[in-house]
Amino acid sequence: MDATRVTEQPTSFERPLGADPADSRGALLRTPNPPHAPCAAALPAQARTGEPPSTPGTTAPSGYDKVPVSNGSEHAQPSAAAEADTHRPRPVPEGIPAQPSSEAAVEERRTGQGLPAGRPTPMRRDGDRLRFVGAATRRIARGIDLDEIVMGLCRATVPTFSDAILVYLRDPLPVGDERPTGPVVLRLRRTDRIPEDRDTEGFLPVPGVPEPTELAELSAVTAELCEVQPGGALAEVLRGVRPVFADSSAARAALPELLGDDGELVVPTGQRAILAPLRGRRRVIGAALFLRRPERLAFEADDLLVAAQLATHSALGIDKAVLYGREAYIADELQRTMLPETLPRPTGVRLASRYLPAAETARVGGDWYDAIPLPGSRVALVVGDVMGHSMTSAAIMGQLRTTAQTLAGLDLPPQEVLHHLDEQAQRLGTDRMATCLYAVYDPVSHRITIANAGHPPPVLLHLGGRAEVLRVPPGAPIGVGGVDFEAVELDAPAGATLLLYTDGLVESRLRDVWTGIEQLREKLAATAQLTGPDHPPPLEALCDEVLDMLGPGDRDDDIALLAARFDGIAPSDVAYWFLEPEDAAPGRARRLARRALSRWGLEELSDSVELLVSEVVTNAVRYASRPVTLRLLRTDVLRCEVGDDVPQLPRLRQARATDEGGRGLYLVNKLARRWGATRLSTGKVVWFELNRSSSAGRAEPG
Repeated sequence: MDATRVTEQPTSFERPLGADPADSRGALLRTPNPPHAPCAAALPAQARTGEPPSTPGTTAPSGYDKVPVSNGSEHAQPSAAAEADTHRPRPVPEGIPAQPSSEAAVEERRTGQGLPAGRPTPMRRDGDRLRFVGAATRRIARGIDLDEIVMGLCRATVPTFSDAILVYLRDPLPVGDERPTGPVVLRLRRTDRIPEDRDTEGFLPVPGVPEPTELAELSAVTAELCEVQPGGALAEVLRGVRPVFADSSAARAALPELLGDDGELVVPTGQRAILAPLRGRRRVIGAALFLRRPERLAFEADDLLVAAQLATHSALGIDKAVLYGREAYIADELQRTMLPETLPRPTGVRLASRYLPAAETARVGGDWYDAIPLPGSRVALVVGDVMGHSMTSAAIMGQLRTTAQTLAGLDLPPQEVLHHLDEQAQRLGTDRMATCLYAVYDPVSHRITIANAGHPPPVLLHLGGRAEVLRVPPGAPIGVGGVDFEAVELDAPAGATLLLYTDGLVESRLRDVWTGIEQLREKLAATAQLTGPDHPPPLEALCDEVLDMLGPGDRDDDIALLAARFDGIAPSDVAYWFLEPEDAAPGRARRLARRALSRWGLEELSDSVELLVSEVVTNAVRYASRPVTLRLLRTDVLRCEVGDDVPQLPRLRQARATDEGGRGLYLVNKLARRWGATRLSTGKVVWFELNRSSSAGRAEPG
């Protein structure tokens, strides 16, 4: 049996008096027994451990006056003299007394005298039941998720209404209007019972009567799974909606199907068990079985109404919890798909990111980040923030992020990307406002170009530990329209870390944005001091340290964080040439590539590189009208890039036997580790990569 799904939990008896009417301790009504009852016998007092029993005919405690009530019972009220008494009895909790044993009830009816100490008082007044139902439903309604609601039902009914309870729910639970396919399966979700070795403050075993064992191990003798047979007895009971006694003909036929072959052992004889269907808004979602021990007073007809109320409120609460869980799941999935599932690993830069929602109740928002590889081993770093943190904000964010990725693929300058994003936001609506920061890092030149649209400025952490807030023109937010954006080009030294973030990290109700930016700068500088001036802090740990600066009142908005560690590419690892578009260009490209590989000690790659360079350059010079560029990059792989001024991208195709050409890209696809083509504003770049090993990357064709 799955221990995580089926739990047998004794009811807690440590809750303070008067805290909850449905609590087990609230079930013990401690009313002092008056000496003279004018009408029916008064409710007997419950003796506490160590106190003498209260018997009929004794006087009320000193300082208490007798006030008759409409039903004939009397409640002792404290007089003014009793206020000074430090040993007065504890106040009466609001609750419903537990059921007494049948023997005690018969004796009370025969003699008209109260029960001995340690015996529970009966719940046979309509007011008692109303108070219990009100308290129990309030406790059930406090639950938000499924487990809390089921636990609330168990704790509200045991031991006040029953000695034990079994709760079955459909597996899986239906959500909303969906129609589940397949048979209806009930799973035992939770059991609860009165512990046999606990003093329940008044619910003590009857002296001389052996403790029953039928309810000792509910989950051990009942089936965990039950398949409801169409047209069977259990299906008829669940379809009837109303609770039934277990000794009815319908329930007697349904219980073996629900509890299993040995399950009937836990059902006492007589009207001491109630089977209540749990019906949500549209369908039955489970069942609850309320049990009383054999020596307890049996359920009455009015108790069926109590069970119906408990089942209805629990089922509606479970329905709402399932819907809330589905909405939270949809929100999480929406936010997850709107953000990058994984970050790329471009050459010369390492990346790390974090995203935090505004709160558990606002799991989606308009903050996003992105890292987009660009031609020439460059990478675009983007962070943005759409106003609000709702489903609408997330939808707008998704559209803007998709637009930014498309514009980045065109290799537009950062200021042009923001300009087109501004136009897109205006097409989405007049009130679609967002801030965005777009940066392009070139690992070869060790430079970064940044354009800003009303976003907080980035912070650059240098290798020596100095944190600097970059001076970037703020610009206007996206969606304003008619505003020019400006880009600046800055140094990006190797070993430095650029931190892009949204305003939720630095702005809250307790601090303004510039105070938060200064605190962020100080936090980065302090973190860098821990690793020394020659070693930058680990990137993942740095992101965690940055989020630690958030205080209890600093989570007013969702937070997106993107950190980029600049490694760069050393000039000695780059070879760059211009080739005239002429017939001799492929031969010259082969010679230049051979010299570079010899200088780098990669002679074993010469044959493969010369063949592939010759094929790509031949295709470029055939249609180019301007000089063709050839660049080799030595990093963890060997990368070759050939650029020309023709925007049409090459397409891989299978050449026929009679074709003279068309096999160049086929060879590239077979020999290269990876290859691709990217359109630029001035033409295109065709690139391929080879592993720096003797295998030349043949095991991983692109």
